[in-house]
Amino acid sequence: MSSLSRELVFLILQFLDEEKFKDAVHKLEQESGFYFNMRHFDEMVAAGEWDEVEKYLSGFTKVDDNRYSMKIFFEIRKQKYLEALDKNDRPKAVDILVKDLKVFSAFNEDLFKEITQLLTLDNFRDNEQLSKYGDTKSARSIMLLELKKLIEANPLFRDKLTFPSLKNARLRTLINQSLNWQHQLCKSPKQNPDIKTLFVDHSCGQSQPNGARAPSPVTHPLMGAVKSGVFQPLGPHGVNPFQQAPAPMPNALAGWMTNPSQVAHPSASAGPIGFTAPNNAAAMLKRPRTPTNNPTVDYQTAESEHMLKRSRPFGVSDEVNNMNINILPGGFTGQSHAQSSYSSDDLPKALFMTLSQGSAVKSMDFHPVQQILLLVGTATGEIMIWELGGRERVAHRSFKVWDLGQCSVALQASMTSEYSASVNRVMWSPDGTFFGVAYSKHIVHIYSYHGGDDLRNHLEIEAHSGSVNDLAFSFPNKQICIVTCGDDRLIKVWDAVSGAKQYTFEGHEAPVYSICPHHKENIQFIFSTAIDGKIKAWLYDNMGSRVDYDAPGHSSTTMAYSADGTRLFSCGTNKEGESYLVEWNESEGAVKRTFIGLGKRAGGIVQFDTTKNRFLAAGDEFTIKFWEMDNINMLTTTDADGGLPASPCLRFNKEGMLLAVSTSDNGIKILANTDGVRLLRSMENATRVASASVVKPQPPTLGSFGPPSTSVATSFVDRVVPMVSMNGENRNLVDARPRAAEEPLDKSRIWKPTEINEPSQCRSLKLPDNLTASRVTRLIYTNSGLAILALAANAVHKLWKWPRNERNPTGKANASVVPQLWQPSNGTLMTNDTNDSNPEDTVPCFALSKNDSYVMSASGGKISLFNMMTFKTMTTFMPPSPAATFLAFHPQDNNVIAIGMDDSSIQIYNVRVDEVKTKLKGHQKRITGLAFSNSLNVLISAGADSQLCVWTSDGWEKQTNKYLQIPAGRAAAPQADTRVQFHQDQTQLLVVHETQIAIFEAPKLECLKQWVPREASGPITHATYSCDSQSIFVSFEDASVGVLSASTLRWRCRINPTSYLPANPSSRVHPLVIAAHPSDSNQFALGLNDGAVVVLEPLEAEGKWGTLPPAENGAGPSTSGAANSDQHQR
Repeated sequence: MSSLSRELVFLILQFLDEEKFKDAVHKLEQESGFYFNMRHFDEMVAAGEWDEVEKYLSGFTKVDDNRYSMKIFFEIRKQKYLEALDKNDRPKAVDILVKDLKVFSAFNEDLFKEITQLLTLDNFRDNEQLSKYGDTKSARSIMLLELKKLIEANPLFRDKLTFPSLKNARLRTLINQSLNWQHQLCKSPKQNPDIKTLFVDHSCGQSQPNGARAPSPVTHPLMGAVKSGVFQPLGPHGVNPFQQAPAPMPNALAGWMTNPSQVAHPSASAGPIGFTAPNNAAAMLKRPRTPTNNPTVDYQTAESEHMLKRSRPFGVSDEVNNMNINILPGGFTGQSHAQSSYSSDDLPKALFMTLSQGSAVKSMDFHPVQQILLLVGTATGEIMIWELGGRERVAHRSFKVWDLGQCSVALQASMTSEYSASVNRVMWSPDGTFFGVAYSKHIVHIYSYHGGDDLRNHLEIEAHSGSVNDLAFSFPNKQICIVTCGDDRLIKVWDAVSGAKQYTFEGHEAPVYSICPHHKENIQFIFSTAIDGKIKAWLYDNMGSRVDYDAPGHSSTTMAYSADGTRLFSCGTNKEGESYLVEWNESEGAVKRTFIGLGKRAGGIVQFDTTKNRFLAAGDEFTIKFWEMDNINMLTTTDADGGLPASPCLRFNKEGMLLAVSTSDNGIKILANTDGVRLLRSMENATRVASASVVKPQPPTLGSFGPPSTSVATSFVDRVVPMVSMNGENRNLVDARPRAAEEPLDKSRIWKPTEINEPSQCRSLKLPDNLTASRVTRLIYTNSGLAILALAANAVHKLWKWPRNERNPTGKANASVVPQLWQPSNGTLMTNDTNDSNPEDTVPCFALSKNDSYVMSASGGKISLFNMMTFKTMTTFMPPSPAATFLAFHPQDNNVIAIGMDDSSIQIYNVRVDEVKTKLKGHQKRITGLAFSNSLNVLISAGADSQLCVWTSDGWEKQTNKYLQIPAGRAAAPQADTRVQFHQDQTQLLVVHETQIAIFEAPKLECLKQWVPREASGPITHATYSCDSQSIFVSFEDASVGVLSASTLRWRCRINPTSYLPANPSSRVHPLVIAAHPSDSNQFALGLNDGAVVVLEPLEAEGKWGTLPPAENGAGPSTSGAANSDQHQR
């Protein structure tokens, strides 16, 4: 169907809705498959109309389309089955089991057996996983929350969940416009034409059916507003609610401008979010929902361009971030505004620990990924990072201007009189690779964080004259930026990479107190608040503020959105000490609700935070007060066992399990809910055991590296080899001797890497395998961490899935629970096309889609795309020659794949349209590695020619290239692989070659560090970063495995083959590939040349592989490439 025909269906849907043809509306939704009406779906589920629910769903998806669809139908049928059991209707339950649930046994036979066994129970709630099943109404509500998440994540529903943004009666308007055009074509146009039919064109001739006669507005509602022969659109519901009445001031917004400022701003049309847009960008801001008189139908708005996307005949969908779908029966702890599935017990109110800061806490922020890392800024200008699991302060910086000579005279004078400053704000970037610090004197510091104590200076910006009051990160034009505000009444936007100033916003008449960047669809904007209570909003342009209105009580206000970005809240305190916590109606620019419970005389500006799209918390009257977002009355309070200031600083972590609160004695209290307590205790125990082994050094035992006087170099630390750098400079490589060996030994600081020789010193698990053994050539964990996928030299894939049970409640891969070698019931294997090539000559490769639904793979023949649930081959393409040797999905578009080829080229291929977009040439031998960087927008390629190339990922232009320098005395195989992998900071690059491990900085490819193993270990067979990029796992041809510190390339631990392989002196079994678990930073898997796969983890008591080498001279790694390249590596 053409896009215009598709749009016509939407117009008809709108017309039917406006005319109250409810059944016809939903029938057309289902039959067209263009719009999935979530509200209608909600009502059917809530009413238990299961047949109608499945019938409606059938217009959009089928059971076996993908894992999301399967889960949706499973949940619905499971609920229907449980309700039958709850009513003791056994015959109906059996009928549902046989007709509806049997289909799922092919995918999870154990689950089907467990569901069947429920028939034997008098009350299915006796099953442990169903023990919390409530009544039918609550169970349906909980299930509905999960169904919504599944539907939103399902790529088949993309662009089908929102209705296009249409003015009321759009179809009538188009007809009016057509009639008006026809009327203008009349030879003798007359006033008040009489329209009797739409079946023929209009003409003003007397004999024509659509002649000229004064119409009756009752008889002809369509033409009721026609004047002087002009056909004006008129809908059945009166005036179009989108078309607001003209405001007295053309530059004001009727909704937000309750007390309009007299400051002149550029005139622009009214925008429904609360600030105006340029005249040429009428659709710039998200519109409010189109109101209808039918409360059961909610046609949501959306930019029409999203609705014009053609349905894809074939392609791998862009998927949501790794969604862990649990097919087992049981409750769901999802979240929604409309459904109360939380209680006050979900709030973190239990005091778990107290941290001593030493100075008053001014700002805190939890790391967005590693949620037990807490960033803190104090009144004395100190910043520090706490690792809550070990109650350890892992990084610390005192206030210091990095380059005072480059600062303004005013700042230099201020520093001369008093060299100190307070922190006003600390904040992590959304991915946790950077954080910003706003100080009370002029400047902003941006640090890059690389884990542990690896904290590096990134940018120093003299942002404002006077105090910098707030700081935030935003993404205008898809580039990360820093937004700041200050006492100079300005808001400024800076490039987070270069520090270049991009925008300056003027308009406030008082110091700007806070900022709140946000986006609606693709529109980026910034709210700002000043200490005089004025709130303004800005687009990223130079058109002035789009909003000017007053905060409640003219207070100094902070604004924040709920986690899902749909609800806007603010909290502030005015000069009289009156505090206000409110939710805003964005479409009207008015306060939607005011929360009750804040004190009348605050001892400072009340701070607040939101969590779980459900709760609000504010620090007031020496306590923490909590509200539900949908209830203005206070839910509960806690005083955290006392010791809080009048208006404490507070911050939730991302999952809402932890709450950090400042204390009156310059400390921090960490409050936790049940999940938070469990998390911290597990981390605390592991850290305590590990740290004890470091604090109290023991005499060397069997498995250590010898007596204290023995240099580490005499065991396995790498020897010194001369090298010529990439830039042609002569530099020394790694110094084999630790500096401690050159200086008098301080026995209190003796540190030795850990050596593991016995099976009892670690946890290892050889995965079960009844298929033909063939060497493992590729290995990867699924993104969810629930399974491991291997590709063998015989072109067969093997998938191991871990069960979810009492021993393994998360279902994650581990070395303690034996997984199942999974296959569909029909015995299908995922087998690549080989083109009858010799397995020894082929270079197998595969790539996994983000949600684990598809794997793209090749073994010398055509590239195959497999469905990971059914093992079915969805398509094959690109027959050799040349053959594919490496595959990488584009991070922004899973339909675009970079394919490294045997002929040294790289093909950028679009799966959806089956077309090679471009071919990149720059290597001399086959491609052996590809890696995309999200932040740099580049593709790094590596080849068997030992060359690295950098390509832009937008225009695919070559930026630079470098050759690996092979260490003197080492000879590399002619076709030796070079692999590349980006650090989680998306800038540092791990380069793996059989002769070395190297760290480069992209995009210039400057070599920061290089590490060469001892020759006795044999060549490096493979290496990879741990999931947190803090360690590097390295496998060798002698079957040993090393764990290196990523920041220093120093040994942390060596795992000898005797600890994980059976004793067999004649065996030459060794790892060919190594894969890191996606969420457990200490777990990895080895693929061996005998076809086996082994999972390795440290002992639970240890918690990690060895310990970090001590920092030397108290200094962490430098960000300077040259300095770090010259630095001795030990």
